[in-house]
Amino acid sequence: MAAKLRKGDKVVVLAGKDKGKTGEIERVDPKAGKAIVGGINISIRHQRQSQASQGGRIAKAMPIDLSNLAIVDANGKASRVGFREEGGKKVRYAKTTGDAI
Repeated sequence: MAAKLRKGDKVVVLAGKDKGKTGEIERVDPKAGKAIVGGINISIRHQRQSQASQGGRIAKAMPIDLSNLAIVDANGKASRVGFREEGGKKVRYAKTTGDAI
């Protein structure tokens, strides 16, 4: 199945503690159905000190389920993603506005 959300897409969170926040997708794991969004779902992790890095409490963006994300359309609102053919190519588009993404 084609990926509806990809790296670099601007998305809004639909559910969870960060509901309503927007961010850009940094990494997608399609097999697990999760994505890492910058500034969203931040968790504190404790890291041991090593020669290369300082230890302590590190803020880290944790994966969020793809079903809890929606792409931001041209109007800045959450939109579902659809597919259509344009010039013999499969193109993603925002269903609310009809604009290609």
